[in-house]
Amino acid sequence: MTELSQTALLHELEPVVAKNLDRHLSMAKEWFPHEYVPWSEGRTFDGPLGGEAWSEGDSTLPEVARTALIVNLLTEDNLPSYHHQIASLFGPDGAWGTWVGRWTAEEGRHGTAIRDYLTVTRAVDPVALERARMVHMTAGYSNSHDSSMLRSLAYVSFQELATRISHRNTGRITGDPVCEALLSRVAADENLHMVFYRNLLGAALEVAPDQTMRAIAEVLEDFQMPGVGIEGFTRKSVTIALAGIYDLRQHRDDVVAPVLRQWDVFNVAGLGAEGEAARDRIAAHLDGLEQAASRFEEKRDARAAKLAARA
Repeated sequence: MTELSQTALLHELEPVVAKNLDRHLSMAKEWFPHEYVPWSEGRTFDGPLGGEAWSEGDSTLPEVARTALIVNLLTEDNLPSYHHQIASLFGPDGAWGTWVGRWTAEEGRHGTAIRDYLTVTRAVDPVALERARMVHMTAGYSNSHDSSMLRSLAYVSFQELATRISHRNTGRITGDPVCEALLSRVAADENLHMVFYRNLLGAALEVAPDQTMRAIAEVLEDFQMPGVGIEGFTRKSVTIALAGIYDLRQHRDDVVAPVLRQWDVFNVAGLGAEGEAARDRIAAHLDGLEQAASRFEEKRDARAAKLAARA
């Protein structure tokens, strides 16, 4: 089966983009970051204005919540890299270009709101946070899907949902209703973004089933969250997983499986040999995720039991 070029795929999917852009705009809720920040709690920090230096006792949030908030914020901070990636793939014109601008504008609110909350409430060390931001943004972000539109669409279909879950669970674990309300608002944006990309990829399965199935398989086998470049990300992600904010079980059951089900991947008709092979790889990957998630849960339960026994 002849593969469609990137240009041909952009042209074929343009009507779907336009339709889903209209859908998104009709459902997206206008909101303002400043409304989710308890400004009255703020006070001046040390430095040129002569305020009070941050100390560990300033924060009322659990340590794991602070870790997750920092990871989530630094991930949002790399928006320029993400914008460059999708703008390069989708182009500046028509419905594609309008979506790129709208998505970027909506994502920009997330970093603004989370940083303002963390700074005003003194939840984290602002000096350490800024240094981490400088390091992370200087390195930038790129992944193995940068040159492929289909792989990029498949990736963000999973990643946006994963980000939504991470934000929601982080909000819950803070124990702060203000933070939970903020992160719920951010998560609502992420969910709409996921639906947009998921619908596009679903349409691509009809237009180019073999190419799209292969893209899904390749993305799943190489999936990493966009915060992977954050300094100490592996250690932080383990902490986040142990706290139940985002772990392998959630990745498999709440992200990968529902998106695949929405695409009806295992019932897609008209696949050639390549598409069928890719679908087999997806099924094998799901099985592997199930085994890995079960092993992680066993280890986490054993660790919790050991800690309880010590206590």
